[in-house]
Amino acid sequence: MRPVQDMRKGLNFAAPGPEGLVVALGASTGGTQSTARILRALPDNFPALLIVQHMPPTFTRMYAENLDKECALSVKEARDGDPVRPGQVLIAPGDAHMRLVRRSDGYQVTCAKGAKVNGHCPAVDELFFSVAEYAGPRALGVILTGMGDDGARGLCAMRRNGAYTIGQDEATCVVYGMPREAYERGGVVRQAPLNQIPNLLLQHCLAMR
Repeated sequence: MRPVQDMRKGLNFAAPGPEGLVVALGASTGGTQSTARILRALPDNFPALLIVQHMPPTFTRMYAENLDKECALSVKEARDGDPVRPGQVLIAPGDAHMRLVRRSDGYQVTCAKGAKVNGHCPAVDELFFSVAEYAGPRALGVILTGMGDDGARGLCAMRRNGAYTIGQDEATCVVYGMPREAYERGGVVRQAPLNQIPNLLLQHCLAMR
């Protein structure tokens, strides 16, 4: 597999292709560093990224602000009604479920407080199920290191609806819980070490233009 820097040369994700390509990513224990490594490797014209990282309120805003300084992509903590745009990363607030919805003028996210799902708010499953419903085969799903099974059912739904799905492999996980559950339930198309995930995203997003 070619290194990320080579994959980025000459790529044009703004080229005509499927409308509304969305990448959804979920992570928990150990996920802050893993997610940062992936985002730092992606170009500024990469398709829209939606992220749920299990993290308390306030910390998600600080995390997004730090990533925004480190990455070519624009990164922010999501707010209810934010449009979903290429080149932008929206991170779920630490006390609200983030879901994808489709309006007449394109995709948006909703962010709303609610009961914990799988012991979490925000929950990865809430994001993944909404992406499965509204983006279908025009989506990619990624599940990274984390304890428990949040995201496993949602990633299965994404795969059933035609999305390409990636799970971080055991060797590079801090906790091989969420990716294992997703893999064992049939939700993962490809398991990969963390350092290969950016290239896989680049390759598949380019192929889906």
